[in-house]
Amino acid sequence: MERIEQAILVIRGHKVLLDADLAVLYGVETKALNRAVKRNVERFPADFMFQFTEEEAAALKRHYGASNRGDGSVLRSQFGTSNGRGGRRYLPYAFTEQGVAMLSSVLRSPRAVRVNIEIMRAFVRLRQMLQQNADLARKLASLEKKYDAQFKAVFDAIRQLMTPSSKPKRRIGFSREEKK
Repeated sequence: MERIEQAILVIRGHKVLLDADLAVLYGVETKALNRAVKRNVERFPADFMFQFTEEEAAALKRHYGASNRGDGSVLRSQFGTSNGRGGRRYLPYAFTEQGVAMLSSVLRSPRAVRVNIEIMRAFVRLRQMLQQNADLARKLASLEKKYDAQFKAVFDAIRQLMTPSSKPKRRIGFSREEKK
């Protein structure tokens, strides 16, 4: 569940999962996932799935760098161009929550069904956390109106703690990579 939550990104104002991240979760190659989607393209309108622009791919790569994103994927392999040693020959696809749900009708393996259930749960949990944060902000504003300036510093500190960090979370520790 945590790995799925870390893979959810906000692109064009939508919470999405990238095709490469979904392929890893489903245990298939990215090109196989995209091939299945293209065979059923009528099931994936623009609000279910969209392809990155060059600028979006470059911005995401700049944001995370060519280093580990913390979820085991390396953006260089996801967004790089093919140079004879593998890599992508096209821009990545992003799937919204509805697009991920539609994938369950395209990818019918038992693993795909289990993964889809977990992804839907992650999206619901994310929505609940955002709603709880909004409720907490409203309650804090109400309390702030009731009390005088002596508590202003306390309210400001709480509000700072509620504001998400703009820096991506980095994994702490070492990872053992297999040599091929």
